[in-house]
Amino acid sequence: MMIIAGRNWLRQIFSHRTFNKHLCCTNSSHNSKTLSNYYLSQTQINPHLKLSSNAILCSCYSAIALSRSSSRGVGKRSKADSKPALDDTQFRCAVSELPPRFNNEELCNVMTLQEDPLVCLELFNWASKQPRFRHDASTYHIMTRKLGAAKMYQEMDDVVNQMLATPSFCGTEALYNTIIYFFAEARKLSRAVYVFKYMKNSRNLECRPSIRSYNILFTAFLSRGKNTYINHVYMETIRCLFKQMVNDGIEPDIFSLNSMIKGYILSNHVNDALRIFHQMGVVYNYLPNSFSYDYLIHGLCAQGRTKNARELCDEMKRKGFVPSSKSYNSLVSALALNGEVEETVKNLWEMIEKQRPVDFITYRTVLDEICRRGRAGEAMKLLKELQNKNLIDGYTYTKLLDVLEDDFGNSIRHHLR
Repeated sequence: MMIIAGRNWLRQIFSHRTFNKHLCCTNSSHNSKTLSNYYLSQTQINPHLKLSSNAILCSCYSAIALSRSSSRGVGKRSKADSKPALDDTQFRCAVSELPPRFNNEELCNVMTLQEDPLVCLELFNWASKQPRFRHDASTYHIMTRKLGAAKMYQEMDDVVNQMLATPSFCGTEALYNTIIYFFAEARKLSRAVYVFKYMKNSRNLECRPSIRSYNILFTAFLSRGKNTYINHVYMETIRCLFKQMVNDGIEPDIFSLNSMIKGYILSNHVNDALRIFHQMGVVYNYLPNSFSYDYLIHGLCAQGRTKNARELCDEMKRKGFVPSSKSYNSLVSALALNGEVEETVKNLWEMIEKQRPVDFITYRTVLDEICRRGRAGEAMKLLKELQNKNLIDGYTYTKLLDVLEDDFGNSIRHHLR
C-alpha cells in the first residue's frame, strides 16, 4: 500500500477503506498475515487523483526512514515553494516609471526607490533584455546591495556571475567591496576570495583592492573561528593577507592592526599580538585605541599573565580609556584565581562604578576564590552587599548561594545563621 507523506494527502488518496470490526491483532503470524492481506485488499488509491510534483510516496509498512538525500530534497523543494511570489502589479508600475529610452542613471533611480528585492531583480532582468541597454557598475551595485540586504544570496551569486562573464566590464572598487562583504555575510568565503582575486588581477587600477577590501576579508576570517585550532588556521590566512597588503604598498589602518591583534589573541599567539601592539606607533604611526587594549588584556588573562594584564589596564586608564566589560570580567576573574583578594574586590567595585556589566561566572569566581582561602565570612558579606545594592537579583543571589553551599557547605551555613 502506498501513501502520501502528510495528513492532507491521506484524505485525498484513500478514497475507500473499510475495516472489519471483528478482526483483531493476535500473536499468531497467520492472523497477522491475514490481517495485512485484508487491509491491502480493502484499500484503493483513487486513479484520478493528481499528485504534486514534490509528493513523496512511501510504504506505510516499511520500517526504513526516508534517506537524508530525500529529506534534503523535500526541504529544498518546500523552501522553493515557500518563496514569496513576484508582485506583478508593482513590477509593471516600476516599468511604467521608466522613459522609453532609459539610461543607467534613470534605471538606478527607480531601483533605489523599489523596496521589494524581487521586483527590483525582475526589473533588472527585464532591463537586460532591452535593445541598446547594458548594465554598468551602478546598476550592478544597487542590485547586489538589494539582494544581499534581503539575504537572497543565490540570486545575488547569479547576478555576480552574469557581471563577471560580461566582456570588458568595468566595475568599481565600491561594487566589488559590496560583493565581498555580502559573500562573507553569507559565509561563502571562497566566493569572497574569488572576487578579491578578480580585483587584484584587474587591469583597471580603480578596481584594485583598497584597505577597505582587506578589512572586509579580515573581519570575515576572524568571524569563522569556533576554537583555537580553527582560529590558528584562519590566522595564517590573515597573516598572509596582511603581508600581501603591505607589499602592495597599502598602509594598514587602526582597524587592520587591531584585526591582527585580535587574530593572534584568538589563535593563542599573545606574544605576536604584543609585537603588533608595540609596533603600532613606531612602525605604522597609529596609537592603540580601546579595542587594542581590550583584546590584549583578555588574551593575557586567558594565559594567566595577570601582572602584564594589570599593567596594560592601568596604562589604558591613564590614557582616558575605560576597559570593556569583557576586559574587566577577564581581569577580575584572573586576579581572583591568582589569590589577590583585595585587588580583585577593588577592581570589581571599580567595574560596577564604571557601569560595566558583571557576568555570573565572574561573581562566582570571586566568591569561590575568597571562600577557598578560608574567608567565607568576607564572601558572604560581599554577596549580601551586592544584593542590598540591587546589583544582583534574587534569582542570581540564590544561585550563587547554592553554588557556595555545594562547594563549601559547613563554612557557608555557619555564616547564614
